[in-house]
Amino acid sequence: MNFDKLRGFQEHLTSWKIPGNDCMVRMNHEDVYRHQSGYANMETGQKMKGDELYFMWSASKPITCALALTLYERGLFHLNDPLYEYLPEYKDVLLEVKDENGCKNYVTPKNPILVKHLFTMSAGFPYSFNTPAVQAVKEATGGRCPTREVVRALAQVPLQFEPGTGWEYSICHDILAGMIEVVSGKPVRQYAKEMIFDPLEMHDTCYNMPDESKLSRMAVQYNFRDDINKAVPTNNTCNYMIGPDFDSGGAGVVSTIEDYMQFADALANGGQAKNGEYILSPATVRLMCTNFLSDAQQKDFNTKLFWYIGYGYGLGVRTMADPVLGGANSPLGEFGWGGAAGSYILMDTTNKLTLVYAHHMLNNQEMYFHSRLRNVLYGCLYE
Repeated sequence: MNFDKLRGFQEHLTSWKIPGNDCMVRMNHEDVYRHQSGYANMETGQKMKGDELYFMWSASKPITCALALTLYERGLFHLNDPLYEYLPEYKDVLLEVKDENGCKNYVTPKNPILVKHLFTMSAGFPYSFNTPAVQAVKEATGGRCPTREVVRALAQVPLQFEPGTGWEYSICHDILAGMIEVVSGKPVRQYAKEMIFDPLEMHDTCYNMPDESKLSRMAVQYNFRDDINKAVPTNNTCNYMIGPDFDSGGAGVVSTIEDYMQFADALANGGQAKNGEYILSPATVRLMCTNFLSDAQQKDFNTKLFWYIGYGYGLGVRTMADPVLGGANSPLGEFGWGGAAGSYILMDTTNKLTLVYAHHMLNNQEMYFHSRLRNVLYGCLYE
């Protein structure tokens, strides 16, 4: 293996638009590459050191789905169960339809939302917390927004299509977090600590904000301004963390490169971490990275996330389904996800290979760097 090309690509990104980045590669549980480039804080000249904390944004989703699957493995739910068996308010969801004049009407869906529809983003929800019901929870709880109360309020969001018929990036994994809380009987942050974070020694990882003692390690979060062709500092917040008691299943995790690697490396090795702990069985990991999309859903996925061409979607992760279509040199079943500020996770059970990358910039240029970073990685794996 020779990772000069990967190091060069990181340096290219930071000489282009990205303030700073960090990347780590592990194979067969062994660290084979680590490099930081650029700045954690451009304004003070602080270079990347490797211990930075990041808002993982949507890279939270694989953790939430894996956490839910620990309950699945205990027989506490089935993927084909109606969601309302665990969250009763979802029995009365409404479907938005338009008549011939374009006027909106609301009807009862023909079929219930199933648990698997939450995992696979096929329940029919849009991606929005900006609703009167959620605002009412904020006001009633003094802004604390307990997870269960927010998820109850999200049941009032109208579906955009019949459950199971389409694919839409959405609030599904936030609702899944509410189900985790109900089924486990514990707050998501506590259950995650017990089942994933502590067993994998992920001591810098949490849902919602970390302890104040760690805040100084947050990499500055930037926003790239196309109008001035420059990254400028923005508030170090994630706008899906809507209150201190809300554990956002879709975007609530804060972590470091090394911590997230502990989780991703476990999945790449069939659920077993470097320290020997199993968080999931190999059979469940195989299920997680299986493409669940129908032809119609695949069309939605490829249209809405066109930079993931060649991938399908499993239980909270993209999964390589057609390397030729994707122009990819990774194998079938290579899987992972990314986040809005520039995190990118790649896992590969065939080669027991894991890459965890992060920068901290909104308008994160994912359409450019995701597929290139993947292809550069596999170009480094000489026999």
